[in-house]
Amino acid sequence: MKGKFWSYLAVFCSAGFMAGCLQDGDRTLAPAGFENVTVGGELGDRLSRNFDRMETELYQPEQVYWTEQESGGWPGDKEGRTILALVLDGRASHREPKYLGELIRLLPEHLNAKGYLGSIHEGEVDEQQLSGHGWLLRGLCEYYAWKQDPQALEIARTIVDSLFIPIAPFVDKYPLSDKERIAGTGDMSGSVQNTVGGWRLSSDIGCVFIGMEGLIHSYQYVPSEQSKALIEKLIALFERMDLVGIKAQTHASLTAMRGMLRYAALTGDTTLIPKVETRWKLYKEFGMTENYENYNWFERYDTWTEPCAIIDSYLVATQLWAVTRNPQYLEDADKIYLNGIAATQRANGGFGCDRPVGVVSPDLAIHADEATWCCTMRGGEGLGRAAEYAYFVEADTVYVPFYHESTLALPDRNIALSQHTGYPFGNRVEFIVTEAPKRAVTLALAVPSYLRPDSVQLPSHSDVSAHFVQGFLRVSGHFDAGDTVALNYGFEPRWVPLENRDIADKTLYKAMYGPLVLGYEADAPLELAGKEFPIVADGPDAFRIEGTEFRLTPLYHLLDPAVSSGANYHRMVTVKMDTATVCLE
Repeated sequence: MKGKFWSYLAVFCSAGFMAGCLQDGDRTLAPAGFENVTVGGELGDRLSRNFDRMETELYQPEQVYWTEQESGGWPGDKEGRTILALVLDGRASHREPKYLGELIRLLPEHLNAKGYLGSIHEGEVDEQQLSGHGWLLRGLCEYYAWKQDPQALEIARTIVDSLFIPIAPFVDKYPLSDKERIAGTGDMSGSVQNTVGGWRLSSDIGCVFIGMEGLIHSYQYVPSEQSKALIEKLIALFERMDLVGIKAQTHASLTAMRGMLRYAALTGDTTLIPKVETRWKLYKEFGMTENYENYNWFERYDTWTEPCAIIDSYLVATQLWAVTRNPQYLEDADKIYLNGIAATQRANGGFGCDRPVGVVSPDLAIHADEATWCCTMRGGEGLGRAAEYAYFVEADTVYVPFYHESTLALPDRNIALSQHTGYPFGNRVEFIVTEAPKRAVTLALAVPSYLRPDSVQLPSHSDVSAHFVQGFLRVSGHFDAGDTVALNYGFEPRWVPLENRDIADKTLYKAMYGPLVLGYEADAPLELAGKEFPIVADGPDAFRIEGTEFRLTPLYHLLDPAVSSGANYHRMVTVKMDTATVCLE
């Protein structure tokens, strides 16, 4: 069977250069749906632990509805993020949240005279209030999509009409110059700094666009001409913003990108997609760390990472793949999940902030054990979407963009299967067909550039075949219940140059094994010279630098209690090597 597999490799290589150009605008590619996917394994463990954390006292109704002062000037933020997290944790886990219904029931009691949360600012716009209500709109929309509760949409409609639509005259006055900002300010929870042009400006520069993304989500359910006009003004504002020059918050910027992709899907305006691609490239160059977390602001490299943004980046990358079919975006998302999301989820299921690896810091360390007021809640969407994104469907093709222990059941297509894998550990991903239609179907398995496809196991049917297209192994034909399709794979350890554009020293590298970034224990960055130092794999999660005493292990972990400030966790990542030393493969 190995020989049959390798005969298709040439097709894969010859098609790869077209991956960024092909468009499938006349097809519909969409996630298989929460109700059709059940995840187990490590993603199931992560979801369950985050869901449990989201039902502790901190996120029960009496602790969620804060006063504006208790929220630190972010009305709507905790409320919206909590509702959103509980909905997506619940849908992905197929488990009913204990307190979600009560949260929705109590919401009207906390609204002000105009129907939203917090103060009424006559003649001014508070971008933090808009940002918080962006999350509230998103939570209400996701709750409605699940429970079909009309009350949720009525509250959303009032927020749009009373809080958002009145800001339209102020949009063009939003300051886009760093000279109108107070430079270098901000903590893990932002705060209002100054007022310019009627805008109460946050240290989370650009957080108004988090509000925009909620407004766009609401447009899906409560559309109006006024809302459409405001959305388009806000998108135009974001397009004019120099993200690097103004040092915009990466979380806000990535949220804006998600909003633009949603609006493109709602309206058919595909001109927005390349604009998001341009800003995604900018984020990778100036906003992403060497282990695929984020810097909290563009080019502010001595700050911290934030799982809120890391999760946003995973969503943007996956959604860009879905609309462009460019497999590079799936590779981005895979590395973000395994190194960024996985590294920042703590043992209690919450999410915390790290010291960013790259321009300033050579090592990964804990900045905050848990950001209970934002990142833990965003974990609900990140992990929930990871479950939702386990399978995509287009006509009679089932795409598997990421590998997770899971089952898929599509009753309307008479397709059901189970997936068994330890990816990125182990060396095999296996699919067992449990229900098959009489017609031919295709199972498309992701094959990223860093994965070595060693062999494939196909059913013995003569009409089942496999070939490579745009980063996928497409297995097509008529299947029977009980058929098995399996991909046996491997990875190569390698040295990779650091990726941030502002790193001038080209002798700095990081160690990787497939999608995994590796770290080592040391008090200072390692410097190697004089000969080549290849990385040797001693096991699935144990590596060494040949010719040295240094051992390497993945930064990835599964809810490891040792990843905490109390345990003084840190791992060195960067290594300095001269050109005679580096062995890239």
